Amino acid sequence: MIDIIQEYWKALLWSDGYRITGVAMTLWLLIISVVLGGCLAVLLAIARVSPNRFISLPVWLFTYVFRGTPLYVQLLVFYSGMYTLEVVKGTELLNAFFRSGLNCTLLAFTLNTCAYTTEIFAGAIRAVPHGEIEAARAYGFSTFKLYRCIILPSALRTALPVYSNEVILMLHSTALAFTATVPDLLKVARDINSATYQPFTAFGLAAVLYLIISYVLISLFRAAERRWLAHIAPH
Repeated sequence: MIDIIQEYWKALLWSDGYRITGVAMTLWLLIISVVLGGCLAVLLAIARVSPNRFISLPVWLFTYVFRGTPLYVQLLVFYSGMYTLEVVKGTELLNAFFRSGLNCTLLAFTLNTCAYTTEIFAGAIRAVPHGEIEAARAYGFSTFKLYRCIILPSALRTALPVYSNEVILMLHSTALAFTATVPDLLKVARDINSATYQPFTAFGLAAVLYLIISYVLISLFRAAERRWLAHIAPH
């Protein structure tokens, strides 16, 4: 094991000398997909709770499709399927985008986590006490100000514990990136196994690194919950 660590520790953590690999690539995939998916989910969650069916129905359909199909299948569709379409091959920008395994992976991860996060945020918006909304309207708040000052801050705080679980699940989902030849942590572990024929050591090292990342993320979310949910914590 010591020999493997000495030889492959750089590849496991950040680079194989030519590209970003291992933990660095895994964190890159996680951060980009969670940030983009989370920002988009805020807007879609507002649309999801709209009483106007022409606004809420397309969002429901989007979340239904991406929550109702496996992420692995979605990744294969984007990485293997999209490039076979004539409209993609005939458009220079789309052609260049879908030729990249990293782009396809980020797109699949972003849309998948966006779908789950949209439903999480929409549920939290519905849980905002009706009295707070009526009080704000009585003070003359516009719809924009109502969401900015009352609904979204309350909903995002309420959604924090559930959203932390989604981020951890997204971390685990990044292990599928090797399907699109992206050199994430699992891809490096698979390469180590192929080179050394020591699967316990190769995948055991990957498991330990995933556990460390998970521990750091959980600690950060717990600190955020203590900061922003202190008013509902038991005393």
